[in-house]
Amino acid sequence: MRRSRGGQAPVHLLVDSTGLKLCGPGEWLTEKRGTRRRRSWRKLHLATDADPERIIASVLTGHDADDGGQVGLLLERVDGPVSSFTADGAYDRDDVYAEVTARHPEAEVIVPPRSSAVPGALAEADPTARDRHLQTIAERGRMGWQRAFGYNWRALVEVDVSRWKRVIGDGLRWQTDGRQATEVAIAAEVLNRSLDLGRPKYVRTT
Repeated sequence: MRRSRGGQAPVHLLVDSTGLKLCGPGEWLTEKRGTRRRRSWRKLHLATDADPERIIASVLTGHDADDGGQVGLLLERVDGPVSSFTADGAYDRDDVYAEVTARHPEAEVIVPPRSSAVPGALAEADPTARDRHLQTIAERGRMGWQRAFGYNWRALVEVDVSRWKRVIGDGLRWQTDGRQATEVAIAAEVLNRSLDLGRPKYVRTT
């Protein structure tokens, strides 16, 4: 899925992933006959723009695909500049920082370093973005770091994942890659429109 933005306002990108089971006619017949087989899964990677909250990109992969490896594909599907990239600790990888920086040099990567992380050799003289996270955690603690960098905004993409499961479901009906991608794109559009319908519109009065 790729969504075009009408303007060029910077995107505050929030990323997460979830599993979707394949539940087409084959699985229905298996359940009907009472036999058991290994269930197949796909992995859905979502990118949400924090303001306004909208799903703006998605990637569908095999269940064993790693989250960090999909960052480049998600960024390719986002139109306009990205001002920040926020994700959980699974994205604490050098290649994730490199992917974001290569496409959006000014973007801030907001990913919590793993507990065993240590600053780089040049952290004092020339700290990297990751070094700055570690320095802030050392000074303020994890909760202080979250508040300082706005990490709590990531909850919005977690809400999108939850809404997907509750409204759309936790499965994919089609068995081919092309149709699954279309199914995911339609589902994202449905969720975005439902949010638009419920979002209040303000009119200035005199």
